[in-house]
Amino acid sequence: MFGLQPTHLILILVVALLIFGPSRLPEIGKALGQTMREFQNSTKEITRSIEAEVQKPANEPKPTASAEMPQSSEPKKEEPPTTSA
Repeated sequence: MFGLQPTHLILILVVALLIFGPSRLPEIGKALGQTMREFQNSTKEITRSIEAEVQKPANEPKPTASAEMPQSSEPKKEEPPTTSA
């Protein structure tokens, strides 16, 4: 858990006990637990909504009006007019 060893946790608890006193530690622990639980629930909800959005099928593109286009993409070459003499 966060790379903390048991001795580190004991030291943190002793310092918290000295700062807040034995009467407030249960309140602080409860508030910390509720905060962590709410954070985890929010994270899960965000993850679920992102996954649901990613898994939605893509909307099919709407058909467009078909314009008459030349079969070739090359420009048409017009023959010069012939003159009859």
